[in-house]
Amino acid sequence: MRKEITVPVTIRESRGKNEARRLRAKGLVPAVLYGSGAGALAVSVDPRQITKILHSRSGHNTIFDAAVQGGETTPVMVVDWQLDPIKGDLLHADLKRIDLTKRLRVSVPIQTEGEAVGVKQQDGLLEIISREIEIECLPDEIPERFTINVAELMIGQARRASEVSLTGSMKLISPADAVLAHVIALRAEAEPAPAEAAAVEGTAPAAEPEVIKKGKKEEEAEPEEKGKKK
Repeated sequence: MRKEITVPVTIRESRGKNEARRLRAKGLVPAVLYGSGAGALAVSVDPRQITKILHSRSGHNTIFDAAVQGGETTPVMVVDWQLDPIKGDLLHADLKRIDLTKRLRVSVPIQTEGEAVGVKQQDGLLEIISREIEIECLPDEIPERFTINVAELMIGQARRASEVSLTGSMKLISPADAVLAHVIALRAEAEPAPAEAAAVEGTAPAAEPEVIKKGKKEEEAEPEEKGKKK
């Protein structure tokens, strides 16, 4: 989705880990600008602006303008990024130039609405299988998200990718029969076996066979002991 956002971009004169550290000390992060038939540029951007875009409703599908200092201003998307594994801070971003006249493939989030009949009346469970589908469309027609209604679903029924309403130039790329959400029956817990029940209660089952064997040995030993006494 196209947004009226412009992010200043500065060309980097050098690369490497030391340069990346210097940029981060200045409050910037390294990035790469490429695509649409033009050459790749090593640039730097403000991580706060990129993070804000990624956390917006349209997320990584947001199309915004990258204004290169002393050069081009072009529509771009964030197609890849790297985060600090501990702090979660943005460390690097890949910005791809977008030709607004050409179709492109994007993954769009799926959200559900309504409470399924199979959950309310049949004590089932609504299970979300996929939270996004892939479509192809013109850049200006990328939706923020798709909404599917699950209110009529009963146990054993599902909503599939083919049921998502597409408009304009949108074309479904995900398999049409891909399940997005369905209602399943909750499995009844099996009754525990006597030994398992005893273990749960904290008591061990009686070892009757061992007691019987021991008794037999004692009975067999009695005649010998009586003979010794005589």
